[in-house]
Amino acid sequence: MKQYLAIFTILVCLLGCEQNQQATKVGNPLLVELNDPIIFDSLTAEYVQEAFDTSKIQLSGLIDEIVSIPDAEKSFENTMVKLDDLYNDLSNRYALVYLMGSTHPDSAIRETAVKVRNDFAIMFNELQLNEDLYAAIKTYSQSSEAKSLKGAKAKFLEETIIEFERNGFALGVEEREQLKEILNELSTISNEFSANIAKYQDHLILSEAQMEGLPEDYKRAHQQDDGTYKVGLSYPDYRPFMQYAKSDKARKQLYIKYNNRAADSNLEVLDKMLIKRKEMADLLGYGTFAEYQTETRMAKDPTTVWDFETKLTNSVKPKGQQDYLQLLDHKKSLGLQGDKVNHWEFSYIENLLKTTEYGVDEEIVRQYFPIENVKDGLFQITQKLFGVTYKKIEDASVWHPDVELYHVIDNGKVIGRFYLDLHPRPNKYNHAACFPMRLSKQMDKGFQIPTASLVCNFTEPTEDKPALMTHSEVNTFFHEFGHVLHNMFSKTELSAQAGTSVSRDFVEAPSQIFENWAWNYESLSLFAKHFETGEVLPQELFDKMLATKNLNSGLNTLQQIFYGSYDMTLHDKFDPSGDITTTEVLKELIGSIQLYDYVPGTHFQAAFGHLNGYAASYYGYLWSDVYAQDMFSVFEEKGILNPEVGMDYRNKILSRGSEEDEMKMLIDFLGREPNDKAFVKSLGLE
Repeated sequence: MKQYLAIFTILVCLLGCEQNQQATKVGNPLLVELNDPIIFDSLTAEYVQEAFDTSKIQLSGLIDEIVSIPDAEKSFENTMVKLDDLYNDLSNRYALVYLMGSTHPDSAIRETAVKVRNDFAIMFNELQLNEDLYAAIKTYSQSSEAKSLKGAKAKFLEETIIEFERNGFALGVEEREQLKEILNELSTISNEFSANIAKYQDHLILSEAQMEGLPEDYKRAHQQDDGTYKVGLSYPDYRPFMQYAKSDKARKQLYIKYNNRAADSNLEVLDKMLIKRKEMADLLGYGTFAEYQTETRMAKDPTTVWDFETKLTNSVKPKGQQDYLQLLDHKKSLGLQGDKVNHWEFSYIENLLKTTEYGVDEEIVRQYFPIENVKDGLFQITQKLFGVTYKKIEDASVWHPDVELYHVIDNGKVIGRFYLDLHPRPNKYNHAACFPMRLSKQMDKGFQIPTASLVCNFTEPTEDKPALMTHSEVNTFFHEFGHVLHNMFSKTELSAQAGTSVSRDFVEAPSQIFENWAWNYESLSLFAKHFETGEVLPQELFDKMLATKNLNSGLNTLQQIFYGSYDMTLHDKFDPSGDITTTEVLKELIGSIQLYDYVPGTHFQAAFGHLNGYAASYYGYLWSDVYAQDMFSVFEEKGILNPEVGMDYRNKILSRGSEEDEMKMLIDFLGREPNDKAFVKSLGLE
């Protein structure tokens, strides 16, 4: 899924000691000391506002502390480390505010958090444009000590100056003020785009006949008192309906609603966002916003991205056409009308194909994946690989009763904490994502322990069944937990280089690699057990599942290429002030990349949240998957549960954050230059 901004907050306990969840002091739970537990029980909307107000007051003092140091006395410790302290102190509140705005059940807290996180974003913009701060760092960079820096310290200094200059310090004073105004407007618009998606609600009211084909537990969960059924647009509602509902008309109706989420507001907001990004790029001297974004990524420029997407499209298209024809043939064999496969038919026909041709019934498969078993298995695998244990903290203070807190323990010491918020509820963030809350950092009083929250929307339990996961949900769980571990194992001295602070087109690799353990029988057999009988997932059923893994790998990869190309087109080849609309671009790219027709009246882009956090960056999902599969090939060669390989991966990739160049870390772990052989194999294209 999707990874959030590198956001840092202070969570705190003496390093190596487990803390109970009692507050160490009375007051605002968002203003805790180093490693103190966060007491969510006492959180109020007023405390959310106070967290911002306090940060705003403290900010000027922290800046003054850095800029007031005489030039001759500037050092890495009193300038660069203090800068990292500043961002860390500011971010520790922003992280929690962002999370609460996305997950808290109390509307007053949630709405205040959404407002305040925009205020925080504006404060960050002002900080990045602070002339005195830039001058202090630039002056230090000319010192003999700065010129002798090596490794992570030298990298931090260099990247800090680059980011300041990318934020306008090559501009004149008047232009910098103009840029500041653009950035503030962009922050407001971006938050509005995300908020509109989060709060959007719609549904279908369906009859018994229209629910034909749906599993009985799904029907029970959606039945209303009057006997009708209410199906919403959350993914746990949407995906099963598109897979099982026999009613073509109902599937089409739900597809159109799903692909019109937030369209009433976000089409206009998206235009404004693209205009402001273009204005920003123009002012900074870049040809496009995509040029600005890719400059500091592994790709370096849009041309490299377009070459990657074009080459991959050409490689995948034949498999995609083969997949499409197989679906079309199966549609005809079922006696369904039409001479093409429509978007709203894909999941339904694919599911029937798996069942009839491959003998894979997802309802049967789900019975082997009760969520507690999956969680225990994921824990067992990662604990063995990385030499740690996870301890659930009973009676932890959390923001909702469903949420669980775990400590990560290494040699008796707590090295990290993570929260699990796994089930859907009204007004909660409706996808799956890891929210970094605090990142690793060496502080004066001790080491700041990384903390993260895994927020998902997995199927809920029913009255007579535990929560049973689809294999796709198991994949998602493993993927997102990879992001969690990237944070948990971070050992960086600077929070700016911690955990998932790596290049955006590499950040998905440490999560994508974990999906492979959900496709390996040795690992699956540890936890894939029938919820009633305890029977291990039969080898025969797994072999059938494996046979379907690449059933539509061509079509699915083309879908990912489409997402990346649409994102890059809007930020590299599109004039948001021109006559062509984002919907017309959508139609054109669907026609040129995908094998399905555009469905009139749909506006997928209005709820494409990656256009916000992953602007001109979505290509990174496929780009990083090349590296993910290459790294997994080492586990395949030496043992997928081999703790020596696991510790090597932990030490050379996960613990390093962005202290080292990503390519150098890859070569260090692989023992060679990376290649795409494992990636091509994973798509079934070899």
